[in-house]
Amino acid sequence: MALLFRAFYATAPSRQFMFNKEGEPTNGVQGFLRHLMLAIENRKPTHIAVCWDMGSKTFRHQLFARYKANRTAPPVEMVPQFDLAKEMIEAFGIPNIGVPGFEADDCIGTLAKRAHEGTAVSIVTGDRDLLQLLDQRIQIDLLQKGYGNYRSFNEQTFSEHYGVTPQQFVEVKALMGDTSDGYPGVRGIGEKTALKLIRQFGSIDRLLDHLDMLPKSQQTKISMDLDMLRLSRSLAEIQCQVPVALDMSKAVYRGITDSFIEKTENKGLRLVKYELVKNRWERHAAQASEH
Repeated sequence: MALLFRAFYATAPSRQFMFNKEGEPTNGVQGFLRHLMLAIENRKPTHIAVCWDMGSKTFRHQLFARYKANRTAPPVEMVPQFDLAKEMIEAFGIPNIGVPGFEADDCIGTLAKRAHEGTAVSIVTGDRDLLQLLDQRIQIDLLQKGYGNYRSFNEQTFSEHYGVTPQQFVEVKALMGDTSDGYPGVRGIGEKTALKLIRQFGSIDRLLDHLDMLPKSQQTKISMDLDMLRLSRSLAEIQCQVPVALDMSKAVYRGITDSFIEKTENKGLRLVKYELVKNRWERHAAQASEH
């Protein structure tokens, strides 16, 4: 979902919605598929799945009614592209994964952690929250500006960069909060201070056990927001025990399908310039011209 929104807003300011002959806007889907194909070219995966949010309400809204309450409704040009993106993924032969009541992040976390021991997992995303999933076999390819540009993290490079472990990143998020998700953490504690505190104490529990070691101002801030701090931790942590099913045999990547080429043509999605689809597209066009 993060990649679809990013692709949409990359062209939305100039209103380049790329309407097809049916009057459907396609800019978000076009960009999303570009992200997907470049990831396939770069990573050469054996299996692929795409995870989606499934509606606006999740278990986090039950914990905190104002969760994501500051987010506005998606633009009208974006709404029809949710279903179109899933249609294109289905035509690609890739499973669409989602579970009502949970976020895509929770599905990603569950599937990544469930993968057989020894299986290397690469998560391609624009969402930094997923960095908490890093372990010895899970890599995060965090999208940077543009297409095909990633900052890749493994467990070691993350710890070297941030000075905390991926698991401790949840503690950092709980302290600093998340303005985009609408939970404040401890008011007055930003990322820099949150990182410093978790580096020093290792966890929120140990921090609370040694609160008297902090400057008075920090003691006051944390003491006044203890309930929100504990709640923020529950909101920040990705749940990796989601009841999500994935038949791995259906996630095997077998290349570009004819159904995908036909679907891109019917929906006015011009992807022929990408090497991943070029040969199949040209063959399809040649066959069409013969008839």
